[in-house]
Amino acid sequence: MSEDSATVNGDVSWWWRDAGGLPTVRHALPGSIDVDVAIVGGGYTGLWTAYYLKKAQPDLRVAVLEQRFAGFGASGRNGGWLTNSVTGGRARYVDTHGRDAAIAQQRALNESVDEVIAVTAHEGIDADIIKGGEFEVARTPAQLARLEASAAHEQAWPHTDLELLDAAAAARRISVEGALGATWHPHCARVHPVKLVSGLAAAVERLGVAIYENTLVSEISPGHAVTDRGTVRASHVLRATEGFTPDLKGEHRTWLPMNSSMIATAPLPASAWDAIGWNGRETLGDFAHVYMYAQRTADDRIAFGGRGVPYRYGSRVDTDGATQQRTISSLTALLHSFFPAAADVPIDHAWAGVLGVPRDWAATVGMDRTTGLGWAGGYVGTGVTATNLAGRTLADLVLGNDSELVRLPWVDHRAKRWEVEPLRWLAVNAIYTAYHAADRTEASNSSTRTAWPANIAGWIAGR
Repeated sequence: MSEDSATVNGDVSWWWRDAGGLPTVRHALPGSIDVDVAIVGGGYTGLWTAYYLKKAQPDLRVAVLEQRFAGFGASGRNGGWLTNSVTGGRARYVDTHGRDAAIAQQRALNESVDEVIAVTAHEGIDADIIKGGEFEVARTPAQLARLEASAAHEQAWPHTDLELLDAAAAARRISVEGALGATWHPHCARVHPVKLVSGLAAAVERLGVAIYENTLVSEISPGHAVTDRGTVRASHVLRATEGFTPDLKGEHRTWLPMNSSMIATAPLPASAWDAIGWNGRETLGDFAHVYMYAQRTADDRIAFGGRGVPYRYGSRVDTDGATQQRTISSLTALLHSFFPAAADVPIDHAWAGVLGVPRDWAATVGMDRTTGLGWAGGYVGTGVTATNLAGRTLADLVLGNDSELVRLPWVDHRAKRWEVEPLRWLAVNAIYTAYHAADRTEASNSSTRTAWPANIAGWIAGR
């Protein structure tokens, strides 16, 4: 069964619907105030930063400013992968800081996976977390060649703990139609994004942090966050706005808001799960150029995502998470090709969100000590874990702690700005047109070579 009129499209995300519906919005900023730290953005980055600041220094006055409600953005819409990805790759850190620094970055992200799990347990947050690892499949000869090359590269690094699986071993974990091989590593957990962000917001409030919602920040400057409700004056102002960063004055070209879409099925019957397996609750991805990502939810749905229309002209972002009908159709078709046993299961919900993409596709966290302005983001879709590491790092930077975290190679990394329009729109659409063409070419032949359009896309992207 394909998507139909019964499919909810938008309404922020299925995760919010599953958690009981959209939340009651907290009070807006009552007017201009003075605090020690103003955090702009009520997603994972902002909330983790507030959490660690207050845990370290309980008397600190911390305010979180959020334009809609905590978890409205990517934190309430993502695929629920709490994984150890080094956004942008370790190679750039070898070039800039040396191999030991790149290893330290990987180790810190591994530890961040376990840190999130530990905090949820300590704070009583039931976020459906199961640490089943990350499982990625190849379904064409070219994908398999990339998978094997990637596995060899990963296995040459410490703390990656990657296993290479042949087709038979892969099928014993998750029976993906046409899978030729797979990789698996243990440093990943499935998580319910909204249960995590809602529980974290509640934990932050218990520590005494003020969360002001329905409060739009239009401009950040040293000592000030200017909102539609008044100005927040603070010694430190931290930007944690991820894909919504272009809405801030002067930040329109800092990060590009990339769209990603998801669908969620109705719960699958036991007979379908008997055919599919997936008993370890691993997160699932693939080695296509326009890659997919998925999880088996706590109530036995498949939440399945990928790129739809990747970018809206002028860095515009959505309001309610609705995605295009053709995106729902393409994701549904891909889901059914992966799992024929799910072909008769309705698609209950579809939605989209934006993630922040720097021009060099590398995440960053930092603070200007002379101005008190800090930032974190540019996770390119790998932020569920990286936000925790960023929050702990920002807390140390604000408090002046000379920790191992503030010496990691992503700290104070800066990328060049994105091009002006229409170059930005042309570039992003050219990248994904080429990636789609490469995937079609690789699916239609038996060559182990990566299709040439993907090389063009990589060149345009600067990757």
